Amino acid sequence: MGTDRPGPVPALLILACLLVSPALGAPGDVTVTSVAVDPEVLMPGDEGFVTVAVQNTGPSTVPLGGARLYEDGVVPTGEPYPSVGNIGAGLSRTFTFAVRADAPDGTYYPRFSLDLRENGTLSHPVPVRVDGTPLSASVVEKPDAFVEGRTAAITVLVGNPRPNAASAVQVVPQGPGFSVTPSSAFIGALEPDTSGAVTFNLTPAAETNVTFQVVWRNGINTRTADLVLPVAFGEDRRQADPVITNVEVVMEGDVYRATGDVMNAGLEPARSVLITPGAPATPTDPFRVYVVGTLDPDDISTFEVTFTAGAGVTEVPLVVEYRDDDGNLYTAARPISLENRTGEEEGDGGIAVPAAVAVVLIVAAGLVIFWYIRRRRR
Repeated sequence: MGTDRPGPVPALLILACLLVSPALGAPGDVTVTSVAVDPEVLMPGDEGFVTVAVQNTGPSTVPLGGARLYEDGVVPTGEPYPSVGNIGAGLSRTFTFAVRADAPDGTYYPRFSLDLRENGTLSHPVPVRVDGTPLSASVVEKPDAFVEGRTAAITVLVGNPRPNAASAVQVVPQGPGFSVTPSSAFIGALEPDTSGAVTFNLTPAAETNVTFQVVWRNGINTRTADLVLPVAFGEDRRQADPVITNVEVVMEGDVYRATGDVMNAGLEPARSVLITPGAPATPTDPFRVYVVGTLDPDDISTFEVTFTAGAGVTEVPLVVEYRDDDGNLYTAARPISLENRTGEEEGDGGIAVPAAVAVVLIVAAGLVIFWYIRRRRR
């Protein structure tokens, strides 16, 4: 019987297999090249993403198994990678995990794990920071007091004390008992330690609370912070204050002519100032209404109005109308007496009192001179 010997064909097959099969790299050739967290800093309860990039820096292909992220402060909410496959020489792979921050403020280190099959496991901690600091808001400009129906400018300053940027920042006024323009104001992105200001024109119809809600995004998460501004009615100590002084009233026939000065004793300009006689007076030509225009603080202007008044009227008001910088209309009235006027009319067939006094003085002086001359002649 002959002895069976292996022929050349199996040897050739083995050599061919060796030539075709790729060389396997060492586990140390696969390394983590970068990690990223979006958003950079999570707030408690936020959802985000952890991304890990690995690269095969060796000359050979490395077989990979599954990849996953083990929780620490943040909890993976997505499925891990059950099977990855091979990673060729010089190539990179990226793994992204959806996570949720389920821990208070602090820095946590969830662990990225990549199965290298028979070559072991690649493990890498990923630092994740959790910080619940919200955006801050404050009112930097408002009137000393609100007035029903008067529009007031309110400026809200929004700051970002967080360690990461906030995006899509806007301010939305909310609440009853007022109207406001604009209905919301957009600031946009705020980098850490920066701020942005927005101004609203608020017209209250009643005493109320206005809530300025600051809305922003931290990654894919929408966050809010509220600023409450109490609106209480009172007297604005800065508003314009037209004061009428030095009034003189002269009667010309049956028409009264009132002249005087009007001064702005307030701290804000009075716009479109008008002066007119009020009831029971009836404005008449030539000065039914006197247009003063704008009175800046401490400015003064003369005025003149003409009117008639019925029998027995001893006092009438001078009405001052003006507007503030927002166009709100205000009125003020100052009563003036018609009894102590100058320029009295002559009586029935008589002479006006000042003229009569002058005539008496002239006659008396003449008599004195006549008596003196006669005595000298004696």
